Amino acid sequence: MECAARGLAAEPCAGGVADRRCGGCGAVSYCSRAHQIIHWSVHKEECERFAEQMRHINLLSQFPFTFLEPPALIHGFPSARCFLLQSIKLHQRGLWKSECICGPDVASAEDLNIAAEWNLQSSLCPCTEPENPVRSVLESWEDYYQWRSLPMHSPVAVILHWPLTLYHCLQLSRLQTPRCDGEDTLCIHYLATDFCHLDAPLATLMSKGPEKELLQLAAFGELRALFPGIQIHIELVGPEVPKSRDGEIVNISRYARCSDESCCCKSSIDSEDLSCTAVTLKLWNGLYHERCSDIMKVSNPHLIVAPNAGVAAYPSWMPTIEIIRHTGIPAIFTDFCEEAAHLASCCISSITGQPLKIPERTLS
Repeated sequence: MECAARGLAAEPCAGGVADRRCGGCGAVSYCSRAHQIIHWSVHKEECERFAEQMRHINLLSQFPFTFLEPPALIHGFPSARCFLLQSIKLHQRGLWKSECICGPDVASAEDLNIAAEWNLQSSLCPCTEPENPVRSVLESWEDYYQWRSLPMHSPVAVILHWPLTLYHCLQLSRLQTPRCDGEDTLCIHYLATDFCHLDAPLATLMSKGPEKELLQLAAFGELRALFPGIQIHIELVGPEVPKSRDGEIVNISRYARCSDESCCCKSSIDSEDLSCTAVTLKLWNGLYHERCSDIMKVSNPHLIVAPNAGVAAYPSWMPTIEIIRHTGIPAIFTDFCEEAAHLASCCISSITGQPLKIPERTLS
């Protein structure tokens, strides 16, 4: 950890590790007491907020699977994640191809992986219908794993955060699914990070710029279990959508499959009948605020979701937020950490001139 006052003090940082932590929050460190005193004029406004965030740090230990950094990288693997994926025999396989720097570029991908598999035993992944429907709100990964009868060491949470984030956003929004032509319908705009060049019966989801989602579309099949009986239509928008696939419709009518040849997931037959399709995605090339008028002509959303947005870091979100403000559609933005979420809430409030209606929080 480097000294928080680095670059602010006239004197250079003392040698060695910055191991003098702030006694108030414990979130920042200093190389010396002199540098800590210098930095206080900056840190005093954020110290209490950091302290509150640090009180939540134990939540990280509740994640079912994390990529821990090894002390040294094994020769032949360009990153820690590559090494760890290889250690569980998932490196560059199925849905995991885009989970490390060796993964394919979405612009050059011929297939958007709606048929990609888990490459895991059936006991480690959700490849079939759940044993029981969701009877209560899932509030944590532990709740989800128990419901899906998965062991906590299964790595599927690394990929399933896409549909689970959508699930939690819908719970926060407290939407009541309406009826339409005898079918339950749910329309959602799903907006992802736009710094990449670049969610039943019927749900419409709009997304912008999510390169990794494009390569893990099969994971959205889990929405079938989370929203039983509902068809979900996803308008997936972003510069990373290949221009050649602009306007293409992708149907997901099954769960991603496991590696067990005898599993019943292998006997499921994909259907071209849209009435049997739980998730339908329509791909749009371009930024959301550039394509919004076209998309609105075919979709009337109940909710806007923007996962891992990076609002404070990327000014290109500003026109999108302006559009959302004028539509009056409820929107939920999530970010990479609590501090990023705080900065994002400040940016959004400054643009809209209104406080957030849903409390600032992170969804993991």
